[in-house]
Amino acid sequence: MAQLDGKVAVITGGASGIGEGTVRRFIANGAKVVISDIQDARGEKLAEELGPNASYYHTDVAQEEEVRAAVGHAVQKWGRLDVMFNNAGFGGVSGSILETDMDAYDNTVAILLRGVVLGMKHAGQVMAAQGSGSIISTASVAGVGIGFGPHIYSAAKAAVIHLTRSVANELGERGVRVNAICPGGIATPIFGKAMGLSAEQADYTIDLMKVRLAQGQPIRRAGLPEDIASAAAWLASDDSSFVTGHALVVDGGITTGRLWSERQEAAEARLAQFKLPGNQ
Repeated sequence: MAQLDGKVAVITGGASGIGEGTVRRFIANGAKVVISDIQDARGEKLAEELGPNASYYHTDVAQEEEVRAAVGHAVQKWGRLDVMFNNAGFGGVSGSILETDMDAYDNTVAILLRGVVLGMKHAGQVMAAQGSGSIISTASVAGVGIGFGPHIYSAAKAAVIHLTRSVANELGERGVRVNAICPGGIATPIFGKAMGLSAEQADYTIDLMKVRLAQGQPIRRAGLPEDIASAAAWLASDDSSFVTGHALVVDGGITTGRLWSERQEAAEARLAQFKLPGNQ
């Protein structure tokens, strides 16, 4: 029996990056999946490739009626909803807090936080009524430490982590588990898009990202969408039935601090400064 046999999931941002990797993992593990995204051509192509257990549904996660409709589509098509993965996101507004564009701020918060609230709300209604379900949201290491993302992105991801704990406390009594995943450096198009590239151009930056991301953490490779998909599949499955209110960090160790080898080299360099000629 596959890990997710019989489960029905909605995955927002499911047409590319972490979302696409998770859609593929869930389908391979026996789930039926609504691919929820605004990238229509890409989402429809992915659904066609994956067959009858995948369905694409256009969804802007900042719009309540569209999130409600995506959840309703899953229930109408397959009769239930077992997993909601609030994954849609982008880098959002960046730069100095002194020059923050407030329209861009509103759009960033609408997608990164409001979208998660809406997913929890509408999936939670269905799951609470059926007495079971798993809600998962993509947070970030930027939500647990400083220096991993822009100000507003980081604040929104920290809010997702705290919201996860709070909602887990409410919905646990109704049989619904609520968890978050905090990815580190994952090689996806989001980095290219943050630099102003088109979706197609951003795809070409992934190999470069793999090289750059591998250099800053104890596990010397870039994170891949499959790494987050594995975490999401576990949180979606009955294997994690006693886990709720948790923010699972999947980051190759980047939040453990400065690399040990770099610290050793720096310590040796400092020591060398204090050695006098003729001294050992």
